[in-house]
Amino acid sequence: MKLTHIAALCAISTAATFTQAAPIWQDFSLTALYGENYKLGTEDRTTLTAEYAAKLKYSDVFFFVDQQWDGNDDDSTYFELAPRLSLGEITGQNLSFGPVKDVLIATTWEHNAGHGANTEFNNFLYGVGFSLDIPYTQYANVNFYKADNDKNISKDDYQMTITYAVPFKIGSEEFLADAFLDWSTAEDDHASELNWTTQYKWNVGKHISPNTRLYVGIEHSVWNNKFGIKGVDQNDVSALVKYHF
Repeated sequence: MKLTHIAALCAISTAATFTQAAPIWQDFSLTALYGENYKLGTEDRTTLTAEYAAKLKYSDVFFFVDQQWDGNDDDSTYFELAPRLSLGEITGQNLSFGPVKDVLIATTWEHNAGHGANTEFNNFLYGVGFSLDIPYTQYANVNFYKADNDKNISKDDYQMTITYAVPFKIGSEEFLADAFLDWSTAEDDHASELNWTTQYKWNVGKHISPNTRLYVGIEHSVWNNKFGIKGVDQNDVSALVKYHF
């Protein structure tokens, strides 16, 4: 792991969270999931996820932490911190073209805490991101990364990450379909991975109060060559409850 990569990530994180004015917007949520068709380890898993997202003057930041328990009561903790710096806002230039609204420096820190039988690791990703203006979406982004992976786990590779959210209504009921897609390249010691995870949610909270966002629904995970292991393909549907504070 190069010190310059750590320094760049820390600088961006610090700029995003401490040196700017109050967030333009921010969101914090908790999600509970239960599924029974996971690969590697027991098939049944319970996951509690805390998520935070914010937009600041010159950047945006996304953070989540998963606490997961399997059928043997073994637990694992995994988190990602993904700050991005807006080149358009920093330079004061309009960098939009076609469906692209802005161009950003994109970074991600992936950390597994190594509980139970899991191995502790740190991966650092850095590259370029694009904020997109796509009709009918609440947001849409694509990031292209060079991954500086923990050498005890796997060789460095390249990754593309797409995120998007599509709100819609059926009658007066509010729904949201949001997703991420991670695709990484194959290297000598691991296969190419594709993880496409989508949440389909109904906002039952509006029946409690107009501003309550309490969602119920499902999460569908399609993960080919999970953890870079050729032929380990996961297709799981988990029950979901999510509350935004």
